[in-house]
Amino acid sequence: MSRNATSDARKKDTRDKIELGGLIVKAGLRFEKRALLLGALIDLRKRLKSDDSERSRLTAIGAEAFGNEGE
Repeated sequence: MSRNATSDARKKDTRDKIELGGLIVKAGLRFEKRALLLGALIDLRKRLKSDDSERSRLTAIGAEAFGNEGE
């Protein structure tokens, strides 16, 4: 991989992580312990693998939250 491609990949990775952190803040979880957040995300991953209706339900909640950003 060239130096420029490596730099671009690192920038994209950093941008992705910042955006994910922003989701934690938007959800009102900024001050929760990291272990709790990680545990919740691991549990969510397991639930999403076994329940498509849960994925749809949570997607609708998230879409509504993004739609209300101006409020």
